[in-house]
Amino acid sequence: MSEKTAPFTRRPDPPGRGTVPEDPLAEQLRQLGLYVMAERYAALAEEARKAKSPYPQYLGTLVTAQLAARMDRSFRERLARARFPVVKTLEGFDFTFQSQLDETHLRTLAELTFLAKAESVLFVGPPGVGKTHLATALGVRACAARKRVQFYPVLELMDQLVTAEAAGLLPGKLGELSRLDLLILDELGYLSLDRRRANLFFQVVSRLYEKGSIIVTTNRRFESWAEIFAGDAVIAGAILDRLLHHRQLVVINGPSYRTPELTGGLGGLGEAPRDAAGVGGERAHPG
Repeated sequence: MSEKTAPFTRRPDPPGRGTVPEDPLAEQLRQLGLYVMAERYAALAEEARKAKSPYPQYLGTLVTAQLAARMDRSFRERLARARFPVVKTLEGFDFTFQSQLDETHLRTLAELTFLAKAESVLFVGPPGVGKTHLATALGVRACAARKRVQFYPVLELMDQLVTAEAAGLLPGKLGELSRLDLLILDELGYLSLDRRRANLFFQVVSRLYEKGSIIVTTNRRFESWAEIFAGDAVIAGAILDRLLHHRQLVVINGPSYRTPELTGGLGGLGEAPRDAAGVGGERAHPG
C-alpha cells in the first residue's frame, strides 16, 4: 500500500510581497530614504506641468525640498545633542539695553571664523547682563553650520568628570570632549572648584587647546581666577595661558536684565584696562 503524497501548496507571500504598490516611484523613493521626495514629487510635477517648467528646474525643486528637510532634521538633532538649557539667538538679544556692547564684534563672531582658528571666546561681566544668552546664540549658529557643540554649566561638567574618573572612564570622556568643535562652559566663578575639579578643568582646556574652541562665561576678573581654582595660582595661570593665547574677549559691564533698576559692574571692568583683566596684548572689545 503506497503512501499518499500531500499535494504541493505554495507558501503565501509575506505582507506586501507579490503586490504591486499603488505608486511604484514613491515606494522606490521611500526605499532610498527620500521620504520628502516621495511625498511631494507628484504635486511638484503637477505644478511644473502647469507652469511649463523645464525638467531640470522641477528636479532641482524636488531635491531642494528633500535637502532642506534633511538639514532641518540635522539641525534639530545637533541642538538636542548640544544640551542648551534654552535656545537663544543673536537676533533675540537686545543690544539697545547693553549700550556699551560692541554689536559689530558680536556679529563678526557669529560668522564663526573663531572656530576655524580654534580661538576661545570669553564673556566677562556681572550676573544678568546676557553672557549666557550670547554664548548660547553663538553655539546655535555653530549647530546650524553643522559643527559639534556641547553646552555645560561648569559645575555640572566637573561633577560628570569626577564620576567618570571614579569609574575609570575619564580618558573616554575627555576624548569625547576633545573632538568637539565648540565647548561652552557657563557660569565659571560663581562657586569655587576644589583641587580635584580644578585639575579636571585644566585637562579639559588642555585637550581643546589649539584644536577646538571654548566659550567661557564668567563673573570674575582674570586676576582673581586663582580663587576659583582652589586658591592655586599655578593652575589658574596655566588655564588662563591657554584660554588667552588665541582669544576673543567680550566684556559686558552694563545693567542686569533681571534687575534693571540696579547698575552692573565689576569695579570698572567695562573700561577694559589691559584687556579688562590684567592681560596685555590686543585691544579688548568693551562690552
